[in-house]
Amino acid sequence: MPHTGGTTDINLLLRKAGISEATAEATIGIDALLQNWRRRAQKRELGHRALADLKIGLDLAQLDVLFAIEAPVDEFGEMAAGETMVASVAERLAIDPSRASRVVSEMVEMGYARRAVSQADARRTIIELTDAGRTVVRAVRAYKFLIMGDFLSGWDAAELAAFLPMLRKFGHWSEHTDLGATKFADDIAELAKQIGAATVKTGAIETV
Repeated sequence: MPHTGGTTDINLLLRKAGISEATAEATIGIDALLQNWRRRAQKRELGHRALADLKIGLDLAQLDVLFAIEAPVDEFGEMAAGETMVASVAERLAIDPSRASRVVSEMVEMGYARRAVSQADARRTIIELTDAGRTVVRAVRAYKFLIMGDFLSGWDAAELAAFLPMLRKFGHWSEHTDLGATKFADDIAELAKQIGAATVKTGAIETV
């Protein structure tokens, strides 16, 4: 018999919180899909395949830095604006500045990027891609869009028209975290209490 992970209890909790049965079932189903998607995304299967098929002698961290330097607007949004510095790369990739600096230096040494003087402030050093770097970024983007475009070709026009706006809307759900945590503070406190009681009972309190 498959393990449900307490789905029944979760359903009851959501219903008690005023969330409809249909919404509760959708929430649980969406979370399951996202967790599986996250695990696959962490493996970066498409990225590894692109590097291998395109015969690019870089690793994914280096490729990410090239993308962050190029900063396609459709991917990086407002963060793509302005000149690119090492700090810009760190911010766009949400990585430590020292790590960004190290990988940027590798890309410069390998000829995929170069340092230049800012047109806005001659005291500032900016980073830009060389022709080789731009070629890599554009090739990987084209590779990705060919694969994804082929998959989406199996969708009808109505599905395509509905999916992107809904995905954009769903993309804002994490902004609801603070509001939700406040709204359900009592329920969250009870869940924390249950964890505390369970860990004390099992003797696992020291490892939690």
